[in-house]
Amino acid sequence: MKLSIIILNYNVRYFLELCLKSVQQAIQTIDAEIIVVDNNSEDDSCQMVRELFPEVTLIENKENFGFSKGNNIGIAKAKGEYICVLNPDTVLPEDIFVKLFDFSLSKENLGIVGCKLINGRGEFLPESKRNIPYVKVAVKKLMGNAKEYYASHLEEKQIEKVSVLVGAFMFMKLKVFDAVGGFDEDYFMYGEDIDLSYKVLKTGYHNYYFGDLAMIHYKGESTLRDKLYAKRFYGAMQIFYKKHFKRNAIFNLLVWVGIRMVYLFRKIPVIQRKKVERFFFISNRMNLPLQNSLAKEVILKSILEEKIPNNTEIIFDNNILTFKQIIQMVEDFSENKLVTFKILPKNSNFVIGSDDAISRGEILNFH
Repeated sequence: MKLSIIILNYNVRYFLELCLKSVQQAIQTIDAEIIVVDNNSEDDSCQMVRELFPEVTLIENKENFGFSKGNNIGIAKAKGEYICVLNPDTVLPEDIFVKLFDFSLSKENLGIVGCKLINGRGEFLPESKRNIPYVKVAVKKLMGNAKEYYASHLEEKQIEKVSVLVGAFMFMKLKVFDAVGGFDEDYFMYGEDIDLSYKVLKTGYHNYYFGDLAMIHYKGESTLRDKLYAKRFYGAMQIFYKKHFKRNAIFNLLVWVGIRMVYLFRKIPVIQRKKVERFFFISNRMNLPLQNSLAKEVILKSILEEKIPNNTEIIFDNNILTFKQIIQMVEDFSENKLVTFKILPKNSNFVIGSDDAISRGEILNFH
């Protein structure tokens, strides 16, 4: 088998359905398997997978083991020469794996490959490419200066070596993952992708950022969402420094105090919902149940004009549009901050998307 795709899920049933549909399209010509590991979700994620995707290998954990252990459980079942660690709140273009296989053949000592991530508003996510968070760099980042934390020297669409990639999408050979011992299970959530990237580099492999490929990741990390997030994020940084940069007790104390101070004084962002006055439905025919559920003006469009009125929400019909086309249009029209986007997945009765860079997004069901 060529490829195993491992998706760790926790309570994101509708995002998982959208993700799986995009993955299915991306592996149509590839000998591949999909493994979904569910970390004891309380929604009907597992039932949905069993009913809609019977060909998917579903692993149902009886407790939430966190990111590292959950993914390790799934990867232990993988049969592919290559693996892809993928978040459930992502949307892939159809050509992503074909392009990455071609790229992998041209490189020696290939480590992890990541690609360009955009959020649900089409904005570039800088965590797509990062530097090693040495203490000086990390302290600047924690104080609000992230220029050296992210690999700002690389262009968004560039293809080049990079140190650290994001756990939302990590493509590599299974033997590379095994050679470094997989994800470190001391991390529960956050930091494990930095740790894995760093271990791969230390083993002699080269990580790459493939900016020619764009995908949607609905949950950006650019802003801390709540105190629990902050606690886990800074706690993960403490683990990373202890494992890789431990020098002496005074040094460790300074790092610990710095992290705690930033955590205590960090401001929690407020989500501001955008006003929607009309909907553009990008399709070849109107979906009447959807139209009735929206309860506002819905305008059928076959294409998008260069200028879109403010306070418009665009709904892309995946029954006629490819995921690659949708991702490209989200990027193309992202400059207007008063325009938002949703996707109607193929053969589904919900639309899904995100209006901001902080929260994962919204789901509207219709019948």
